[in-house]
Amino acid sequence: MGEQGKRTAVIIGAGPAGLTAAYELLTRTDVRPIVLEKNPDVGGLSRTIEHHGNLMDIGGHRFFSKSDRVMNWWLMHLPLESSAAGGTEITYQQKTRRIETPGLSDAQAQQNAAAAAERAAGLTPNPEAVMLLRRRQSRIYFLGKFFAYPVQMSRDTLSKLGLLRTIRILFSYLRAALFPPRPVKNLEDFFIRRFGKELYLTFFKSYTEKVWGVPCQQISAAWGEQRVKSLSVRRSLRHFLKQTLGRATQDIFQKQTETSLIEQFLYPKYGPGQMWREVACKVEALGGEILRQTQPRRLEIVGPRVQAVLVADGAGQQRRIACDFVFSTMPVKELAGLLDGPVPKNVREVAAGLQYRDFIAVGLLLNSLRIKDDVSSPAPLVADTWIYLQDPDVLAGRLLIFNNWSPYLVKDPSKVWIGVEYFCYESDNLWKLPEEEMARLAMTELERIGIIDAREVVDWRVERVPKAYPAYFGAYERFGEVQEFLDGFENLFLVGRNGMHKYNNQDHSMLTAMVAVDNIIAGRTEKSNIWAVNTEMEYHEEKS
Repeated sequence: MGEQGKRTAVIIGAGPAGLTAAYELLTRTDVRPIVLEKNPDVGGLSRTIEHHGNLMDIGGHRFFSKSDRVMNWWLMHLPLESSAAGGTEITYQQKTRRIETPGLSDAQAQQNAAAAAERAAGLTPNPEAVMLLRRRQSRIYFLGKFFAYPVQMSRDTLSKLGLLRTIRILFSYLRAALFPPRPVKNLEDFFIRRFGKELYLTFFKSYTEKVWGVPCQQISAAWGEQRVKSLSVRRSLRHFLKQTLGRATQDIFQKQTETSLIEQFLYPKYGPGQMWREVACKVEALGGEILRQTQPRRLEIVGPRVQAVLVADGAGQQRRIACDFVFSTMPVKELAGLLDGPVPKNVREVAAGLQYRDFIAVGLLLNSLRIKDDVSSPAPLVADTWIYLQDPDVLAGRLLIFNNWSPYLVKDPSKVWIGVEYFCYESDNLWKLPEEEMARLAMTELERIGIIDAREVVDWRVERVPKAYPAYFGAYERFGEVQEFLDGFENLFLVGRNGMHKYNNQDHSMLTAMVAVDNIIAGRTEKSNIWAVNTEMEYHEEKS
């Protein structure tokens, strides 16, 4: 028991999952959370970096979810800006949702209770804590041209690819339809079976291998099943022929029958970190504790429970925190090494063998971009939020234009503030490059493919993010052994992306925390409903 007779939960990590758990515990239970955060700031992978007055979103975080529970939760903390409120409709994934005026008119009883708790704690609304309604556009940049994302077999696409490549794609489709690879042993087989070899080589291979750093032949086909729709080659071929004959205008992903990409999304005025700083302030005001620059050193195990967590702050001062519950969002690989009880040899081996893909973001502040939607366009910027860099000749994988996420991310509206994303391992030379060399690499690569003139860059920032993406290869095929062992501790809850070694989006991470709190309220120690939180393609912009 903690202070004033309350039960205590230690929450490892102040990202979306950890802070959601803390807030839910404070407003729905008698459990007092103590949150451990190794960084000075909160938000985890969803934090916002400030650089000379410009704000940098690490990875890009669109706020949309098919879960009403998550959407209502977000809008409870950051209501829609008044200029867009009053019954606004937001369209995403071909579904329209009506957002009422800021407040809790359509929220669940839990959220009404949470709002009452906030008022009792003396919390008042922050007029700057609002969501913006933003238009979404993402495209692929390849061969010095823009292609729709995902790829559309439209006249525009075919004219840009050229007659010869188009013919190769068509015959490649035919070959895949008549002689599909059997069995499908890896991700390359999966892509070729679905789309044909030529389309795979043109639009899938390079970017996938940039992200994961291994050949597609080494990645499980199960990854494709999770991240790409179950689309048959025969249906794709039929659709392609309709396009060629001018009888259809939809894309290769069958948007007339499948779920489309979002058209709009919500976004905090000052980036995703604003959401989590707002929630962190509420957690502390409601009686929770957030220990910044503090990390767990050991989890004391007695039987099937964690009875305490030994922590250390940035100065090396240690503290033992007795607890009734533990929520972990830290990488499973690291968590397994902190257990002071007996851990089976196979569990230690699998946990030690788990792999992660790391991430480098380079922020560039420029006077202007070279790319335009149309030479005659008066718009100073292309409208894209994300641009996927397909060219295999550059290491950069993706480009964000922060001006289009929120104009408030850019201090000087006459400037262009972009983020260039690189994927690597901590052992790679790329990760070890001095910051100035890393910034120079980003400038050189973007100039080479015609996106910027490096002389237009007036400032830069480099941010490294370790363990950004849990990998679905290596020891992952035996991850169930680790999951089963850790789930055996009745008061330990694994939540969030790294906490579960699952490629969760922000809303998935939050839902896992919410369900874990549901379990505490219900007295449930079995964890299958947490692992069952939907991470299928419908949450990854596609229908399962």
